Amino acid sequence: MTTDICEVVITAADPEWLAGFTRRLVADRLAACGQQIAAIRSIYRWDGAVQDDPEARVALHTRVDLVERIIERAGAEHPYDVPCVLALPILAANPAYADWVRQETS
Repeated sequence: MTTDICEVVITAADPEWLAGFTRRLVADRLAACGQQIAAIRSIYRWDGAVQDDPEARVALHTRVDLVERIIERAGAEHPYDVPCVLALPILAANPAYADWVRQETS
């Protein structure tokens, strides 16, 4: 079973910036909630060199049809030149939780 909801992962260097961004998305009903992990370690290639940096990560629960608006907001507000914004499919969900996500987003 697939659903019309998804999880959107976003990372950022500053956990407080990411929490504020998440609050704005929830307040604007683009996400029902965001579950933040304040400390992750990201290892990646950037500008021709391997980087190893602390970051924060949030998993937003939202509707698939709102993902493009979240990507646009991240592009406009995120401090990174190329922010990580990934939408992951939800294959199955607690029906009551999925309904709540739908009700809390618009």
